[in-house]
Amino acid sequence: MPKESLNFPKADILVIDDTPENLNLLSAMLTEQGYKVRSVTKGSTGLRGANAVPPDLILLDVNMPEMNGYEVCQHLKASDRTREIPVIFISALGDVLDKVKAFAVGGVDYITKPFQLEEVLARIENHLTIWKLQQQLQAQNERLQQEISERAKAEEKFAKVFRSSPNPIAIATISEARFIDVNPSFLKMSGYCLEEVIGDTAADLNLGKNTVAIAQTIQLLPETGSLYNLEFEFSTKSGELKTILISLELIDLAGVPCALLIANDITERKRLENEFISLVSHELRTPLSSTMGALDLLGSGQLGTLTEQGQKVLSIATTNTERLIRLVNDILDLERMKSGKIFTRKTKCNAADLLIMATEAMQAMADKLQVRLIISPVAVELWADPDRLLQTLTNLLSNAIKFSEPGDTVWISATLSESKGVESEENQLSSPNFLLITIQDEGRGIPEDKLQIIFERFQQVDASDSRNKGGTGLGLAICRDIIQQHDGKIWVQSILGKGSTFYVLLPLPVSQ
Repeated sequence: MPKESLNFPKADILVIDDTPENLNLLSAMLTEQGYKVRSVTKGSTGLRGANAVPPDLILLDVNMPEMNGYEVCQHLKASDRTREIPVIFISALGDVLDKVKAFAVGGVDYITKPFQLEEVLARIENHLTIWKLQQQLQAQNERLQQEISERAKAEEKFAKVFRSSPNPIAIATISEARFIDVNPSFLKMSGYCLEEVIGDTAADLNLGKNTVAIAQTIQLLPETGSLYNLEFEFSTKSGELKTILISLELIDLAGVPCALLIANDITERKRLENEFISLVSHELRTPLSSTMGALDLLGSGQLGTLTEQGQKVLSIATTNTERLIRLVNDILDLERMKSGKIFTRKTKCNAADLLIMATEAMQAMADKLQVRLIISPVAVELWADPDRLLQTLTNLLSNAIKFSEPGDTVWISATLSESKGVESEENQLSSPNFLLITIQDEGRGIPEDKLQIIFERFQQVDASDSRNKGGTGLGLAICRDIIQQHDGKIWVQSILGKGSTFYVLLPLPVSQ
């Protein structure tokens, strides 16, 4: 017999038969085939052996002293430890009723003596295969039941959190951004009832100005992944405007990809923030103006001639005071825009003139930093606030120049576009609807994870920029608000180490 068969038997078989000849024959045959065989001549002994170390299969004789095979099988099936073991009866009793009784007490097969060895082997292999498959199926069912139980507990826990959370929570489909469930806090914030919300989109319910953008963000969630703290102007059923932060998570509901939206109402916090910024900024302007006047007086020499060291100290003080004044002015400007206290004064203006004026205004800075400016204007009429657009263009040019190296080039150009995307020249049509202005540099570029946040308040690519470059972290936020007031769009594309391109898209007058 191969050594492998001794070490790794195909199965453990218990043979219970009161005839030694049958036991020896079966034992020799099964051992030769690679099975581990245990042989006993009494039913009670077989029961003890099966309970001590349950075999994979039992071959059982019917006629035995003290306890016959039917009784042994009944005891086996009554025990949790041995119930699942397949039992094959081997008996000289060939009557149909004997066979029926064997199956009735739990046997899986019945072989009549005298038996053929090949038949016994074939039936053993078949029932072992069936038993192993049953064991695998049972294990899979147990795992499945465990998973179902754990999922049910998780769903119950989620449902409790979902319903009782003080934060407004909604679940929407990815495909159409339709609400399929919202919690009581969401209903309280929105003023709608559940029946009015389910099945509708944010646009259907008119929940804010940027509902289309929110829907697009939801639909792109499988590609972009989780998103956190998106500021959103929320409109309630009664028309009250709230400021909320939205976080989005991709979840799976019964195989349907959905978005979990968690909102945080920051309306009051935003109001207090704006009031605080406004108060502090206004209180700072008066002493800053006095300080700047005093520094100018010192610099004019009317109070005496300063030493070289004194001139250096005065220059540092003047530079930092000017920077602080810019910061205060930017904060006030942004606060007025956010609160709606500043309005654009739109009039007919020429896009080419605006690009030229912006370039001329920044030429001195470019010359000082040895950066070349190249302009490609287009003469087209706009209905816009020229002062605000000029403020935007000079801000973008200033950034491009500041973050360029000596010898670099900054390009500012304008093209006509049919759509709201960046169009190539061959796709631009003769009847454009938009003016696309681009400011391109060869600077250090912007990391991908910073591309979205640089248009937020006090956000910069590098924290040291405010010290080294003199920025306030508010310029791009102001630019965004100005362009939005013109129903336009501003965005950026960048390659780290190779430069950035800022895009400003403005609608043209209908008659254009």
